[in-house]
Amino acid sequence: MVLVTRADLKLSKGKLAAQCGHAVMECALRAKKESPRELDRYRREGARKIVCKAADEEALRKILAHAKSAGVIAYLVKDAGHTEIPPGTVTVVGLGPGPRGEIDKITGHLQLMG
Repeated sequence: MVLVTRADLKLSKGKLAAQCGHAVMECALRAKKESPRELDRYRREGARKIVCKAADEEALRKILAHAKSAGVIAYLVKDAGHTEIPPGTVTVVGLGPGPRGEIDKITGHLQLMG
C-alpha cells in the first residue's frame, strides 16, 4: 500500500498520521469487498505501507484518476475539519493493497516523506 500526502499542507506529524490511518482503513475495507484474495495476500506478506508526497491537491487527484483507470484500489481522504485544516480539505490518497508493480507504476516517481 502506498499513501500519498500533500506536501503543500504542512500538517503536523500527528495529523498526517491520522490522515494516513484513514486512508489505510478505507483501502482495506474496499479491498475486503472488492478483492478479498488480494487483501489476504497483503496481510500474509507483511502489509507494507510506504508514505510519499505529492505537490498539491491537483497532483493527488491525478494519482487517484490514474489508479482508478488501472483498476488499483484507491481512496481519497477529505478531512472533517475539526482541528488543523478546513472541512473537506483533501489530504491523502491511499493506493492498494494490490500488485506492487501496478502501484509503483503510479507512484514510483514520488519522493518519500522525510
